[in-house]
Amino acid sequence: MSTVRRGMRHPRVWSIAAVWMCCLAYVLFQGGKTSLMLLSMVTLLCLYLAVAGFSGVKRTQGVRKLSSGQDHEELLHAGDQVQVQLSLNIPGFLPLPYVVVREMLHRHNGESWSFKESLIPSMRGYGELSFQTPPLERGKYGFSETECASEDIFGLIEHRGTFKAKGEFRVLPRTVFIPYWQLYDRKSRLSGPQTALTRSRRETTQINGVRDYVYGDRLSRIHWNATAKTGAWKSKEFEHESVPKTILVLDALSVSYEHGEAFELAVSTAASLLEYGTRERMGMGLLTLSEKTAFFAPSESPLERQKMIHHLVDIQYNGQDNRLLPGVEKMARQFPQGAYFVVISPQKDEKVLELLRWADTRGMTPCHILIEPIDSRRSSEWNAMLRGRGTRSFTVSHLQELPTVMGGGSV
Repeated sequence: MSTVRRGMRHPRVWSIAAVWMCCLAYVLFQGGKTSLMLLSMVTLLCLYLAVAGFSGVKRTQGVRKLSSGQDHEELLHAGDQVQVQLSLNIPGFLPLPYVVVREMLHRHNGESWSFKESLIPSMRGYGELSFQTPPLERGKYGFSETECASEDIFGLIEHRGTFKAKGEFRVLPRTVFIPYWQLYDRKSRLSGPQTALTRSRRETTQINGVRDYVYGDRLSRIHWNATAKTGAWKSKEFEHESVPKTILVLDALSVSYEHGEAFELAVSTAASLLEYGTRERMGMGLLTLSEKTAFFAPSESPLERQKMIHHLVDIQYNGQDNRLLPGVEKMARQFPQGAYFVVISPQKDEKVLELLRWADTRGMTPCHILIEPIDSRRSSEWNAMLRGRGTRSFTVSHLQELPTVMGGGSV
């Protein structure tokens, strides 16, 4: 209704109405075939403009399809581009010379992108529009109402209409493949019964399920009953030796970060370690210290791990506390005994030492992953100081360095 009123207030509408009134007065006071023919032509033009105003782009409907151009279209990671295909259906029987389509893509933090394209619809009112977004960072994205605009064939009045088409999607954090994580150092004073996580965890004799046959599996490993039922080769899946549960603590306090690049590196580090835990079947949990503290208990379930990854999609560094420990103490009762306590933070001061000492007194093994976008001498001194206390410490300056650093190497 508001669109119709907006069209009635258009100055050209009143100009055309004034022309029609003049033609009517010309017929009434002058008469004759010329005046009558002129009034008929203007009347037909007004009828055309009225029909075009109540139909056409004002009742446009559309369907939006999103794709990443990859094999797994449902998984979008930071840096990927999204291909958008918009199919329009413009009802009515009057032809339109063109249609201008404007799209607005919004991110969860308030950023937005505008896309404006034009298309020529078919005689039946169908049209398709395709465009590609720029490389997107992690977050929740959604398209607002699509706006369509077109003019009549005479270019007298512009008609506008809007419609809502489903277009929400998530972009996961940027990750890197970690082949090996040196959880414990054999040479550190913390060495004990569980001194190192081997590159391939040994299997037990306890069957944990069935998997597809892999070339090279021994004959004794084949699950004959499952093979007979499915008609495809199946192998037994055995449980692996247990390793200590791991809790990743992500610092998302506003005082910890001067710019967003360091926080993005911290989030990508946490996401990469979660993916590593999924592959190695490690019981890994996540604690985020942002405006609202969130805790996910350590679990080997892929579903729980997926919840953790999706939690990192739109997290921001908006925690108002100045210390890390108060937020951790709120969830202390849910921490498992003897867990590996990994703090991911750019802080290297007494606040982190306080948290690491607290974890040590609770029977957990603390570790600090220092997020330092610009490697400095101070970070080396910090790592040396922690190792002197018997605490593992890693410095990550770039995401691509993470596999080497976590594997015990140096860049």
